[in-house]
Amino acid sequence: MSPRSKREYLAAIVKRYRTASRSIKTVILNEFCSTCGYHRKHALRLIRTFRRFTSKTPAKRGRRPFYDPDLLRIPLTRIWKAANLPCSKRLKAIIALWLPGYIKTYGPIPEKTAVVLLRISAPTIDRILKPVRAEQAGHGRSTTKPGTLLKRHIPVKVNQWDESKPGFLEADTVAHCGSSTDGLFVNTIDCVDIATGWTEQRAVWGKNHQDVITQIKDIERCLPFPIRGFDVDNGSEFLNHHLLRYLTENRVRPVQFTRSRAYPRTIMPMWSRRTGPMYGNGSAMIVWTVRGSLHS
Repeated sequence: MSPRSKREYLAAIVKRYRTASRSIKTVILNEFCSTCGYHRKHALRLIRTFRRFTSKTPAKRGRRPFYDPDLLRIPLTRIWKAANLPCSKRLKAIIALWLPGYIKTYGPIPEKTAVVLLRISAPTIDRILKPVRAEQAGHGRSTTKPGTLLKRHIPVKVNQWDESKPGFLEADTVAHCGSSTDGLFVNTIDCVDIATGWTEQRAVWGKNHQDVITQIKDIERCLPFPIRGFDVDNGSEFLNHHLLRYLTENRVRPVQFTRSRAYPRTIMPMWSRRTGPMYGNGSAMIVWTVRGSLHS
């Protein structure tokens, strides 16, 4: 008789043995010993210690948690949202700067909570904010409509520019569409020089290629250095014959016109790093830029 069969036989007789009378228990025990070849004392021990389909729950390893997630989740969430959803490492660095404003806005917090917020680590912030980030995981609205006509003529930027020289720009558009992308709305053309960090913004109504080129010409006139390279995303406001001719033809030194790969999550890290927080809440600066561009 195999060990597995013996365990199955034991499971079958345990309940009947425990509820039987003394005389019936003797019969069951004798039958169990003769069938499995067990000693009587060993058989009694097996019946007494039998547990049906249960396993010992392993103890949780590691030290006990030092932070109370429920206590810290509310202030961390408020600061995280007010700071435009930064990563945990950046959030840890700015907590000390944002904490006085948080106390002024939402009232005082316990001293112990303030101390914990100042010493909390980035991985702990990730664990505490994990359920909050899951609720914010929806994709934002995108207004980039791919221009496929000139993808063969405008190469993907694969080489490294000489970032020590000014003039290599990354450009993109920011849509000020509110909660809906229907109809026409104002877009900001933003250009960032990689070497110096110099930024130029211009507002344009819609994404008409003539208006876009007009604003790019104005940006070029205002730059204190010539344009050497111009890297854009795959939007149709940039990938068109008009901008290609403007940057590459009738120039003493043609501009190196390149584009990014289609549909990456981080298309232009330099542009995002320089302008990402600027347009988070639709500040008055954008209104001023729009008025200056459309009504000048």
